[in-house]
Amino acid sequence: MLALPSRSAYACDMARANCPTCQGGGWKVVERTTQGAQPLSADKPGGAAGEPKMVWAIPCDCTVGDRTERVLAKARVPERYRHCDFANYETDNEIENVPRAQLDAFNRSLAQAKLVVERFAAEFPVGNEHGLLLMGPCGVGKTHLAVAALKEIVLRGHSGLFYDYRELLKEIQDSYNAESQATEMGVLEPVLKAEILVLDDIGSSKPSLWALETVGHVLNTRYNEKRVSLLTTNFLDAEVTANSAAPAPAARVAGMRAPALDDSLTERVGKRIRSRLYEMCRTVEIFAPDYRKEIRHAGRFRS
Repeated sequence: MLALPSRSAYACDMARANCPTCQGGGWKVVERTTQGAQPLSADKPGGAAGEPKMVWAIPCDCTVGDRTERVLAKARVPERYRHCDFANYETDNEIENVPRAQLDAFNRSLAQAKLVVERFAAEFPVGNEHGLLLMGPCGVGKTHLAVAALKEIVLRGHSGLFYDYRELLKEIQDSYNAESQATEMGVLEPVLKAEILVLDDIGSSKPSLWALETVGHVLNTRYNEKRVSLLTTNFLDAEVTANSAAPAPAARVAGMRAPALDDSLTERVGKRIRSRLYEMCRTVEIFAPDYRKEIRHAGRFRS
């Protein structure tokens, strides 16, 4: 049997199932006489009677073409975010009627968040014992940065998944339906096993005991198995103002209030999950106005 290169599983993942050349295997055989080539016997596809050809297995053309799109689709990156990368994350915004000192503070917060996430992606998986929790108001680019990191990581060959918090819970709930083709473990296993999981907008749905237990199971399992998670949330910690010498969030962002005790991240995900997130993730707070509201450049949005 012709031996395939060591990354055969990767090529298979990227192959088209209906490819007429490789039949979904991801590799094609070419004639070559260089060192390492192997004989193709007559009883193998493409073989002929007589002197055997010397051949080499190379990735099939179907694994190359639209590879980026297929990798991002496999990682469940939504279409609307596939343009997001570090290069188009804006950190020098101009907003009318905002004092220069305040505007500079906003842009420093954006630039610092970009630096942290970009370094995280560049160094993954080396030194990434902890994930990231991107925390801040709507429209400051949390999802943009999370997707930029995920894209860079999966395009290097690592496994990764993007899930909206509410969508994940809904898919798990739907799997309980007797008519559903999916099973709970069918939904959960990729989430638990992916090298990096982006869980977007955590805490966005009202907490229920089932939701908290389910999300707690996902995060605890990934933590115990040393798998990295990158999460985003619009909810802040009530302790930010109580325990910080820095200006309160309301002073950092016009119109942004400090969270009430019943509207904090802890209240949205529970004390146990919030405590686990302190262990799992480095918290990155982003304080800036809503980009979508304040800056109306056509075709350029953040989440």
